[in-house]
Amino acid sequence: MKAVVLGGGESGYGSAVLAQVKGLDVFLSDKGRIESKYAEVLDRYGIAYEEGTHTEARILDADFAVKSPGIPDTAPIVTKLRERGIPVISEIEFAGRYTKGKTICITGSNGKTTTTTMTGEILRAAGYDVAVGGNIGESFAYTVATGDREWYVLELSSFQLDGIVDFRPDIAVVTNITPDHLDRYDHKFQNYIDSKFRIIRNQRPEDRFIYGIDNPETCREVARRNPALHRLPFTSRSYRECAEAGMPLAQATAESGSAAPQGAFLTPEGTFAVSVNDRSVTIDPARMQVKGIHNIYNAQAAALAALAAGVAPEIIEKTLYGFAGVEHRMEPAGTVRGTEYINDSKATNVDSAWYALDSMTRPTIWIAGGTDKGNDYEPLKPLARRHVKALVCMGVDNAKLIRDFTDMVPVVCDTHSLEEAMRTCADLARPGDTVLLSPACASFDLFRNYEERGRLFKAAVQQLNQEAER
Repeated sequence: MKAVVLGGGESGYGSAVLAQVKGLDVFLSDKGRIESKYAEVLDRYGIAYEEGTHTEARILDADFAVKSPGIPDTAPIVTKLRERGIPVISEIEFAGRYTKGKTICITGSNGKTTTTTMTGEILRAAGYDVAVGGNIGESFAYTVATGDREWYVLELSSFQLDGIVDFRPDIAVVTNITPDHLDRYDHKFQNYIDSKFRIIRNQRPEDRFIYGIDNPETCREVARRNPALHRLPFTSRSYRECAEAGMPLAQATAESGSAAPQGAFLTPEGTFAVSVNDRSVTIDPARMQVKGIHNIYNAQAAALAALAAGVAPEIIEKTLYGFAGVEHRMEPAGTVRGTEYINDSKATNVDSAWYALDSMTRPTIWIAGGTDKGNDYEPLKPLARRHVKALVCMGVDNAKLIRDFTDMVPVVCDTHSLEEAMRTCADLARPGDTVLLSPACASFDLFRNYEERGRLFKAAVQQLNQEAER
């Protein structure tokens, strides 16, 4: 059987290796440049590939294609494949066909990286044979190809979910849904919502579905779809409040064998009771290292997933309280001349930036900008008025940000590189201020990805600190 892989990044090279290991006739094609670290792996496995072009004759001779998530469905080569009736699937769908492991799959507009990382750490602490990947870390396909695991904890983007056909998570998590990537979905929010909810399309009644019901879109969709699954909601409210509001809760608790409400709910003591069947854990926000309501949501989702996977409650609690956060999400980057710098490069949409700005307690110089994905900045304006002393726009085209926030904050600066942005921040900063990199945009105009943006930001802070000490 002939397989073609489109794209030679993390997802693409992993899919190609899996195809090769499974004895398929595989060819990888990338219209751009393939990074040397990926090309070396392809060479080591003897996989045929090309870069800088798409040889249509060879691509259209395939029995099926595995498309990297960064390639839109509207790409000409994808359109031609489908016109020929050649199936185009995602790496997640492809890898899922060859694993015997169980999967915990986490999607959402915000919180999925932290929730995925938390869940993975809990399962590792419990001694599970687990791999963490998907949209972070090693690709699902490469892990399956090089040593199948008993458990996978996978962060899944909407782009990855778009290409699933039969893939079925054992445990599915939707953290929340807010407008994001609308440029990829014809600027229709419902299209994006539908993409996210593909995560449960193949689940069976015995599978677990974990979802945040404080998020209006998620709450509405669950109520509308009413999936016949073992549902486990999480919320900042009590069970009684949610029930009285008519929110979509778990099915009758009698089915679980426990009188405890199924899911995660606020208690009168100010803690959160997390229950799956007859097993429960307590989350005390005061004992968590990571702060903010968004991290409570992440911890609730991770705890529910871990309980559903059979992890002992005491291990869940210990791991959650020891969790110190993930790189590029509200990550302290250093202090320079009394000004703290925070790396929140992972905030690639408006909602993520909202949580970051909402947590600010000091005068803030906010670095924002990049590739706009159809953003509506309106929700950020009240927080900008309250917390932001200066907005430093960093991107190729900052016109929209400048237009929306001029007269909203005292100072708005237009910069077009990280170096220029950091010099501007250093000039504006005073002791007691915070410089917050929380872009609310994708990184692709100036950087390869948000990871590169965050790491270069941290390196620039170190450089500023060295200069200050001279």
